[in-house]
Amino acid sequence: MVQISVVIPAYNEAACIKDVLEKLTQFLQEKNIPASIIVVDDGSEDGTAAEAKSVSGVKVIKHAENRGYGAALKTGIRAAETEWVLSYDADSQHTPDLLPALVAQLSDEVDMVVGKREGYKGPLLRQPGKLLLSWVVNFLTDTKVPDFNSGLRAFRRSVFLQYMHLFPNTFSLSTTSTVCFLKEGKNVRFVPIIIQPRNGKSTVRARDAARTFMLILRLIMLFSPLRIFLPLCVLVGLTSLGLLGYELVVHHNVSDGVVMLMSLTATLFFFGLISDQVAAVRRELRVKSDN
Repeated sequence: MVQISVVIPAYNEAACIKDVLEKLTQFLQEKNIPASIIVVDDGSEDGTAAEAKSVSGVKVIKHAENRGYGAALKTGIRAAETEWVLSYDADSQHTPDLLPALVAQLSDEVDMVVGKREGYKGPLLRQPGKLLLSWVVNFLTDTKVPDFNSGLRAFRRSVFLQYMHLFPNTFSLSTTSTVCFLKEGKNVRFVPIIIQPRNGKSTVRARDAARTFMLILRLIMLFSPLRIFLPLCVLVGLTSLGLLGYELVVHHNVSDGVVMLMSLTATLFFFGLISDQVAAVRRELRVKSDN
């Protein structure tokens, strides 16, 4: 069986982290799944690290300050010593019985396995933003992604490290990594899972709505800038051509406004090409340096 490392980012989860770890370690032992557990305490103020350390066999890494879910996950993956790393939530949404389905998919032909949530998918307040993000992700990847931001997923560590410089330090790491792996032609599989309502208060805040908007812009500019610039270029170009024809026929003259629109068309086209090349270089920079 493939050996894995289970990385658990945790922030102010003292109330439930010990129970989560005890159930997880017991399950892994009973099922003879070779795994190490790494808890990354992301600057908690409630004794999360102490609770995690009380469970035998668990490695605990502590951030001096809260740096974000993505940063904690990166720390855990860097510290892992296995090729496969599985991310697992500290708030009781994930249960140990979900692991075998993901572990069974790990092979040389796969780069990431994502737990596709069925039934309960999180608080209703977040669903409108997720629907918008889902449309953007499907648009960017040219495929229907069943679950783009599930927290229960297994990464091939070597591939994750190649693209880690592209991933943010926030909750949006899950979404960004999904898009990145799919856009870069990696083999991603989805396995149906059923999660539980979280234990305790969510660390997602109202300001994350603005972050969702910024994430959409970031994903577009990082992976498919031409998919935005080309439609805009065509729209502005057709508008300028229509106005040009109208003014030549009716007024026998070309106004400054039409000239500006035609200039804007050329600007959008070339800016889109430049953005696409810059994004491609940024994506490949770390990969080439690692090789």
